[in-house]
Amino acid sequence: MIDRETEHVNQHRSPTIRRRRLGVELRRHREAAGVTIDVVAERLGCSTSKVSRIETGHNSASPADVSNILDIYGVDASIKSELVQIAREARQKGWWHPYSTVLTGAYVGLETAARSIRAYEQQLVPGLLQSEEYAIALLRGARLDDAEQELKQRVRVRMERQALLIQDDPIDLRVVLDEAVLSRPVGGDEVMRGQLIKLIEVARLPNVTLQILPFTVGAHAAMDGTFVILEFEEEGDADVVFIDNATGGLFLEKSEELRKYISIFDTVRGAALTADASLELIEMLVEEPLWKSKRRVSD
Repeated sequence: MIDRETEHVNQHRSPTIRRRRLGVELRRHREAAGVTIDVVAERLGCSTSKVSRIETGHNSASPADVSNILDIYGVDASIKSELVQIAREARQKGWWHPYSTVLTGAYVGLETAARSIRAYEQQLVPGLLQSEEYAIALLRGARLDDAEQELKQRVRVRMERQALLIQDDPIDLRVVLDEAVLSRPVGGDEVMRGQLIKLIEVARLPNVTLQILPFTVGAHAAMDGTFVILEFEEEGDADVVFIDNATGGLFLEKSEELRKYISIFDTVRGAALTADASLELIEMLVEEPLWKSKRRVSD
């Protein structure tokens, strides 16, 4: 049974997370009723893949479909009313809907619903911490096929996402940045210095912990690459690992996968500089940037 009172006080409302929650509940009731996906698809007159995608949260379901599905399972009226309402909420548009043409996957919706984020990044400053100038320079360098309007939309949604850090009930953010992130002058000297100053400002927020993993650590637990762990408030909302890539990214939801990445993150955090030492390093780099080191390889 879902605690509706808790649902109403949750600040991180997101149709994406409601779609996931609805899918979990529908699957639970189907299994409790001993009904197969094939039977549900036949009764609804749809494909088994549609039913499966509803249960995994990849597809939304109309209130009418949810009502019909629950009739098959024989659930009582109060549970049916509750889940039909969640189906209505799951079909509402998120704040990011106007930018859907430049977004891939469900990441922003899940990020909006999360209570905490743990991230390791080895190439670039994460979107939640980027300055606008850095974001523009980064996207221009990485997305060569984007038109100017698409680029502007990507930057706009990236800046709006940062409201999660300063809203009334801000998200808890813990980030480990590889020192390489601070060494690459995205956008040139002025833009990168501005980005470092932005990192200093954000790192001082009480809900943000920023640590730098120095080169001197050598090989470490996260050598395989960047990842984000999204954790949710409600017990029924499964935490998820997100691995970004050029085609939209990969979500890992199995408990053993989650445990593995939590272990990796905790290990990397333990190897990184403390938050205070990391802040001191960034402040020093504003004055003496790594990309201006005389030891660097010449052009």
